[in-house]
Amino acid sequence: MAKDFTVPPVVFPSGGNPTAGGANMAQRRVPTAPFQPPRPSNSSIPFMSFDMGSAAASAPSGTIYGVPVGGGGSANFDDEEPLLDELGIHPDQIWKKIRSILNPYRLNFVVHKDSDLSGPILLYMSFCLFQLLGGKIQFGVILGWIVVSSIFLYVVFNMLAGRAGNLDLHTCTSVVGYCMLPVVILSAVSLFLPQGGIVRFVIAAVFVLWATRSSAGLIVSLADGGDEHRVLIAYACFLIYTLFSLLVIF
Repeated sequence: MAKDFTVPPVVFPSGGNPTAGGANMAQRRVPTAPFQPPRPSNSSIPFMSFDMGSAAASAPSGTIYGVPVGGGGSANFDDEEPLLDELGIHPDQIWKKIRSILNPYRLNFVVHKDSDLSGPILLYMSFCLFQLLGGKIQFGVILGWIVVSSIFLYVVFNMLAGRAGNLDLHTCTSVVGYCMLPVVILSAVSLFLPQGGIVRFVIAAVFVLWATRSSAGLIVSLADGGDEHRVLIAYACFLIYTLFSLLVIF
């Protein structure tokens, strides 16, 4: 037996009926402008207003945010020094110093008064490169020996000269580094010499005497108080460059 149920009628409100309330919804969805912070009246910073167009328009014709544009900025780059001069690297002076070492009997003492470490580093890297071509990796050993040799020669000279000595460590390091040129040439020549034999030792002795004469002459000429101790200073230089030549021979 079927039972009948009474269903009350469904009445949609006017706000929820899409057909009846379409006009009201369109009226409620009004687009709003994006939020902009208030602009202070005494603000001189253009980007605080978040309006880049007005800031560029308000800037002077020759500048943008205080930076000059156009041809005025190129004058500043023209006045700048070259990069090598700012780093303290002067290739012409380095070449003059190296060329003066090539002739140990005619040393140019004037160019070595302005000491630098750019040339010694260049010779140090060349020496390490030739040793590497010979199958010897000695970058750290050579660098450590150069530092120790410079300090050793500096202490020996100032002890011999006493209060009259005015040799500083920077000048001593520069002289020791530039006088490494004969040892660098020896390292390059040794690539074409047979291993062992008396010829290798004779050539090494010639280059060591060359470096010794150059370094001793420069040290005595650049500092005061070393004229009467030239032989002892030359002996210290001889020990230094003999040590480096042993790296090449063996």
